[in-house]
Amino acid sequence: MSTPTTAVVPLTTQDAEALIEAARASAEAAGVAAAVTVLDAGGHLLAFRRDDRAVLIAGETSTRKAYTALQLDTPTADLVDAVRPGGLFHTLPTSLDRPLLFIAGGVPVHRDGRLIGAIGVGGGAPEQDHGFATTAVAGLV
Repeated sequence: MSTPTTAVVPLTTQDAEALIEAARASAEAAGVAAAVTVLDAGGHLLAFRRDDRAVLIAGETSTRKAYTALQLDTPTADLVDAVRPGGLFHTLPTSLDRPLLFIAGGVPVHRDGRLIGAIGVGGGAPEQDHGFATTAVAGLV
C-alpha cells in the first residue's frame, strides 16, 4: 500500500530572485564582489547575477557549485574531503560530462524536506561563499 505524497511547491522565479538578493546583500556587506546562481530541481537556471566587479570566473564557479550541491543534495563545503586522494568521490569530478566543483559555496535548497533547487556563490573565499549561500537559503520563506 502506498502512502499519499503531498505536493511540494517548486522553487519559483520569485524564490530565486530572493535568494540572489539575499546572497548578494550578504556578499556586499562583507565587501565581496560575487556571482550567484540559482538552479531549479531539474538543474535548470532560474536566476543568475554577477557583480560588475566580480572576477569573470566567479560566474562559472557559482553555477558549478550550485549544480554539484543539487546533484549530490549536499553543501559543497561538506564534500571537499571526498575528492581528495582516497576519498569517496576522488574520480567523480573528471568522470562526468557536466563538471562538478567541490569547493565551498554551493548549497541545496529544500522545502518541506524535499530538494527543490540549489544556490551557488562564487567570488569570495570558499568559506565566505558558503556563508553567503547558507544565509540566503536560511532566509527563504
